[in-house]
Amino acid sequence: MPFKINDFSITTLEDNKFVKPVRLHYTQNGTAKTWEAVKSHDSVSILLYHTEKKAFLLVKQFRPAVHLHHPQHTFTYELCAGIVDKDASLEQIAREEIDEECGYDVPAEWIKKITSFFTNVGVTGSQQHLYYAEIDETMKVHAGGGVQTEEILLEFIPVADAEEFLYDESLAKTPGLLFAFCWFLHRNGK
Repeated sequence: MPFKINDFSITTLEDNKFVKPVRLHYTQNGTAKTWEAVKSHDSVSILLYHTEKKAFLLVKQFRPAVHLHHPQHTFTYELCAGIVDKDASLEQIAREEIDEECGYDVPAEWIKKITSFFTNVGVTGSQQHLYYAEIDETMKVHAGGGVQTEEILLEFIPVADAEEFLYDESLAKTPGLLFAFCWFLHRNGK
């Protein structure tokens, strides 16, 4: 197992860096209501297709919130992704995430928008911008793995195995990854 997790505990959140828990108050059709939510950043995610390997390049990371609810999962399979927390174009943020997490230098014009959608609408309501890029080994500039204390592992999933991977419920995967695989398979007549 690539991620060894010890001393997992829960504390209250007081000094919030990336998310801010809030209670929302509103009136809907004459009835006063409240809702608990989390203010968080929008994000970009990128489906990376390696043309020489005929495979998708995914990242694997330990996600404490997933582990909290499902302790058997010490990592999730995800698209290369990052939060929108700076004044730069979405394409530039996507390009930087591909470099930081996966180690590929992809020309900006090769990063194509697929669509945008809202994630975890009941709690965060943040928007994710989904992109697609093709990569090959001529673009590889370093091993990837993230920056600072990120611990990201990379894994190639052959397109031939994508549908089986898609429906394997024993693997922790994000909805964006599932949608991106479906988009690719539909687009390519698989």
